[in-house]
Amino acid sequence: MSSVLYDAPGPRAKRRNVLLSVVFVLLLALLLWWVWQKMDDKGQLKWALWQPFTTSEAWTTYLLPGLGNTLKAAALAMVIALPLGAVFGIARMSDHAWIRIPAGAVVEFFRAIPVLLLMLFAMEFYVRSTDVGSDERPLYAVVTGLVLYNASVLAEVVRAGVLALPRGQTEAAYAIGLRKGQTMTGILLPQAVTVMLPAIVSQLVVIVKDTALGGVMLQFTDLLNARGTLAANYANVIPSFIVVAVIFIVLNLILTTFASWLERRLRRSKRGTGAILGPDIEDINAGEVAGTFAAGAGGATP
Repeated sequence: MSSVLYDAPGPRAKRRNVLLSVVFVLLLALLLWWVWQKMDDKGQLKWALWQPFTTSEAWTTYLLPGLGNTLKAAALAMVIALPLGAVFGIARMSDHAWIRIPAGAVVEFFRAIPVLLLMLFAMEFYVRSTDVGSDERPLYAVVTGLVLYNASVLAEVVRAGVLALPRGQTEAAYAIGLRKGQTMTGILLPQAVTVMLPAIVSQLVVIVKDTALGGVMLQFTDLLNARGTLAANYANVIPSFIVVAVIFIVLNLILTTFASWLERRLRRSKRGTGAILGPDIEDINAGEVAGTFAAGAGGATP
């Protein structure tokens, strides 16, 4: 048995794969043991360094407020970037050059600039050109930078997802009299959601992680910035980094798990939809056919 991409492994290939897997696991275990020994030699495994994380003060004073700001910035950026990216992605496929060319220029411009640079530019803009308070400016700058960069990336994701659909979907929509806007919103985008979902989730994970840039460069009191204050008070730099890394891993695992569940649900619902044409379209077509036969019969009557 073979696949489209590769031939199924034979007995020798299976034994080789098992051997390589065992070697990899052993090397990984050796690496973990080496890291553990180094941390132990430097005194980073002492209970005194980890004990603060078992108290409520470390969480309620530092980590949980920082986590709340991280989730707030990420949620705002997601809510704004997703529809904005969809609009620019659709605009890039417009038949009108006066829409397609400016949209493409905007997407390519912001996609080429590092997100940290966008955050710094946004911070300077809010300082020099607006009345936003100093306490709120870091949040505004982080969200603005994340939105500008990720909306441009999501625009390309939307465009690629729509273009990946079979050409027959568009031709069938035009054949039953739908306009391009109706075809895009009613047929292409709903089908492209399943295709785009893994890439969209990957970009949402990037948004969550990139909030840490604001904590480092803009003094935004996110989870990473709160970790610095906690480590300064408890003198546990390495343990605090490890705890924050675990929190980010858990956040992103929750996000990807939810996306996987949603993707499976969407695929199952699409398999169970049956006919593509709705009853209203069938009724319209049936009425047009009946009218055509009636007109033909009337014309044949002397």
